[in-house]
Amino acid sequence: MSRQQYRAAIIGTGGIAHAHARAVQSSGGRAELVAVADVDAGRAREFADKYGIPHAYAGADELLREQELDVAHLCTPPQLHAPIALACLEAGVTALVEKPPTLSLAEFDALIEAEQRTGARVATVLQHRFGAGAARLRRLAGTGELGRPLVATCLTQWYRGEDYYAVPWRGTWESEGGGPTMGHGIHQFDLLLSVLGPWTEVTAMAARQARPVETEDVSMALVRFESGAMATVVNSVLSPRETSVLRFDYERATIEVEHLYGYTDDDWTVTPAPAHEDVKSLWGADRTEGSSGHTGWFAAVLDALDQGEQPPVSTKEARRTMEFIAALYASAFTGERVRAGQITADSPFARRMDGTGAPWRNQ
Repeated sequence: MSRQQYRAAIIGTGGIAHAHARAVQSSGGRAELVAVADVDAGRAREFADKYGIPHAYAGADELLREQELDVAHLCTPPQLHAPIALACLEAGVTALVEKPPTLSLAEFDALIEAEQRTGARVATVLQHRFGAGAARLRRLAGTGELGRPLVATCLTQWYRGEDYYAVPWRGTWESEGGGPTMGHGIHQFDLLLSVLGPWTEVTAMAARQARPVETEDVSMALVRFESGAMATVVNSVLSPRETSVLRFDYERATIEVEHLYGYTDDDWTVTPAPAHEDVKSLWGADRTEGSSGHTGWFAAVLDALDQGEQPPVSTKEARRTMEFIAALYASAFTGERVRAGQITADSPFARRMDGTGAPWRNQ
């Protein structure tokens, strides 16, 4: 595999942009940050100075017009992801889009169409897939060493106070596309889906319990997978003791990880079923280091580009996660079970995650 050096830019300089800048700088010279853009020109210049980036712009259009890029990291508020990603594709630039990649399934499908038409690529930043523990779990599950998957739990129980929602673009359907289901729990349940594979049906509830927002501040779902496994999923911004938990109960072992905003190998535990102590040895023998941060994700992106492949997480895989989100909202707001493939292009829940409207919108 031949390695190249890629010209990269960051669009949007909010908090997550710093993780992207550090990931590029940690790439061992495989990528170089050549430009940054932000609607606040002063912030763009300040960010450029901090990371030694030679060019700063006050908008994505100007940046894409003046720079020859290989990849662009989209770190803007969510409502800007789709239009900027489309502009990147039209310019022949690979768009690396922070979560949630779009506000709706329809917007995401528009990116897929543009990707196919232009030949450029889109990848969603879902970095929790790329920690060593998650890769090891998928590997052992794939070889059958763990037996069948039976039960899983996926908890994202975080706390966001009213001051968090003082930022104008937070807490609305038009700007974020949803609440903790879209913007917080997505990392955890995306990892759940990457391990357990295709989901088949969702039954859910959502509520606005305490925060001054249009969207939900908590959601819960029961999920069935093609394998027959069943899972519970909780997404909350109301939980003072914050935690992120994934637990997988297989025939031969329970594999679980508990962390907050990112895990290391030390956060994983293995509990073998009786007569299956060998699973613990297999886990230990396969142990490697690697956290779930942006650095590991970006290294995987560069590896894929070196090989001429679709960078992770591909639109095909990310769509499954986006469809899951739409199905969760559809079930929560209609009171009905929603099956995979049921949300077609003419569904209101394809066009907007709140679909026919949140039940509390007139309260």
